[in-house]
Amino acid sequence: MYPGHEAARCPYAQGPADAPHPGPAPGAGPPGVSTAALISHWYDCQGLSTYEIAKLAGISRQRVGRLLNKAGVPVKPRGAGRQRHLDAEQEVLTDLAVRLYVRSSFTSGQISAVTGIPERTIRDRLRARGVRMRTRGGGNREDRAAVPAEALSRLYVEAGLSAAETGRRLGVHGRVILRSAHDQGLPVRIGGPEPRSGPSEIELIDALYADPLVRHVLSRHALAPRPAGGPVWQRFPVPVDVGPELVKELYLACGLGLRHIELISGQPAETVRARLHAQGIALRPPGGRSPFMRRWRRAAGHAQPVAHPPQRPLPVR
Repeated sequence: MYPGHEAARCPYAQGPADAPHPGPAPGAGPPGVSTAALISHWYDCQGLSTYEIAKLAGISRQRVGRLLNKAGVPVKPRGAGRQRHLDAEQEVLTDLAVRLYVRSSFTSGQISAVTGIPERTIRDRLRARGVRMRTRGGGNREDRAAVPAEALSRLYVEAGLSAAETGRRLGVHGRVILRSAHDQGLPVRIGGPEPRSGPSEIELIDALYADPLVRHVLSRHALAPRPAGGPVWQRFPVPVDVGPELVKELYLACGLGLRHIELISGQPAETVRARLHAQGIALRPPGGRSPFMRRWRRAAGHAQPVAHPPQRPLPVR
């Protein structure tokens, strides 16, 4: 029985809510009982599918769905099916699937090959056990190399080592150091020569959420900020669905880079790139500052003064 269902409103309920109900019988129900009430009983109390009810009642499955909705009975989404109790053998296989997925990092497809259970069923059973699902495809966000926050703070922030030197000491590439620092919300030094004026460090996630254009777009799409701290897959267990309109606004109107969009949506940068390409949006050339970064420096009140060359007077003819 579904949560919130009141057994008393079922015309067949004769006693305790958990008492067995009479099985369905083809044809009309008892006098005074409407078709909608009979169908609700079959679906909600007996656990029949809409296909089975349509066959018993002699009506279309679409009409069964409409009658259930009209009666206020929640209809499960397509493919969900009703809850079934697993036998001992299936419970053992589900336990094995959990161990393979969590401890050995098997994919649901590999587990399906081992257990003989369909891949979709594997994923359903893992979710039912409360297992957090990894993102699909190669190069999962969860599998990215990361650096412990304590070591990163000690070497990169406190000791002032470069990202390359910190990476050599920790055995990772310098790009991993910068990405991990951004994920953890640590201040990252801006590359290139030290500016004569203006900020030389940036806490990127906080700066992104503080930007007025970004705030406006996220508010319009009802996306709440996710504070810094931990890798992106922990901040976004389920990535934000970056649709065509949102990704276009973030990239063009807000001037964010691919990595910036990943930090506030959880979608991998390559996914963002593919969605921009699908819309025919030309990407900015690599290198240099993104419009967001230039705007952030100006907003901080440290914009570099622009030196204009002296204007030569036009010759008088």
